[in-house]
Amino acid sequence: MTQRRHLLLTALLAAAAWALPMAASAQGAYPNKSIRFIVPYSPGGFPDTVARIYAQRLGDRLGQSVVVDNRPGANGVVAAQALASAPKDGYTFLVTDGSMFSINPAIYKSLGYDYKRDFMPVSLAARAPLYLAVNPKVPVNNFQELVALARAKPGTLNYGSSGIGSTHHLTMEALKAALGLQITHVPFKGTGQSVPALIGGQVEILWSALPSLAGFVKTGQVKLVANNSAQRSQQEPNVPTIAEVLPGFDFAPIVGILAATGTPASAIERISAEMAVIAKMPEVIQTFNNAGVDPIGSGPAEYNKAILSENEKLVKAIAAANIKSE
Repeated sequence: MTQRRHLLLTALLAAAAWALPMAASAQGAYPNKSIRFIVPYSPGGFPDTVARIYAQRLGDRLGQSVVVDNRPGANGVVAAQALASAPKDGYTFLVTDGSMFSINPAIYKSLGYDYKRDFMPVSLAARAPLYLAVNPKVPVNNFQELVALARAKPGTLNYGSSGIGSTHHLTMEALKAALGLQITHVPFKGTGQSVPALIGGQVEILWSALPSLAGFVKTGQVKLVANNSAQRSQQEPNVPTIAEVLPGFDFAPIVGILAATGTPASAIERISAEMAVIAKMPEVIQTFNNAGVDPIGSGPAEYNKAILSENEKLVKAIAAANIKSE
């Protein structure tokens, strides 16, 4: 009996020894609860669209829901505070465009957040190139002809934008500074106003995302002569980039995923890896392209490089546009 008890005890101890690491592994498996994507804008915009498309596929792959939490207000401060107040456990992320780290700090003196201090890049999720559209009454057929016309008649052309300090505005001001062009700025409150002004002939040129222009391109009411990304877009591969004439010119808005400083590297690596897989799914590419967006899915290092590059270019563009900080 004593020997049997000894054998039984030995077997139970062995089973417990195997069970303990298995239980610990199950308890520490990531993720084991829902994940939150904080978006610093109202539903419907570029960052929100990117967040929702990735959230659905990411949830499917991880077996946990990914909830999009819109926190607009105070130039990103509300969203930054929401991220900062959440546990640094890899279950809360920020999905935003680059303007939160480039345009806002250059225009607003006190924001309450700092990219290098408060955030860790996770993945460059997507890019949405803007297209240089021209009213068909303007006698040009390509970008080179537009530049030649602007130089031949300085100050006579005008362009519309989505407002002072918008990417549309800063892209054109950077272009004007690089090529020494004189083109008059006519600001509007969003593309909902600027694109109709282009169609109606109140402005002759503007930068806009493709979805706002695509229908008018098909009917011949606008001509696309360039895009502002570093490379041609999957959406309109026949439209050249400004970078083909001005190497290094890249003002296409980007959206990425960031974590709060102190988030475990393992969580960042997992989310980044999943994003890279999702960005290559044919149905995801099609969904994004329908929204005028190119999915990217690159890792933390690439995203950090993109943010720093965008910051440098936009600070110069803001100076060229003579925008004063508030």
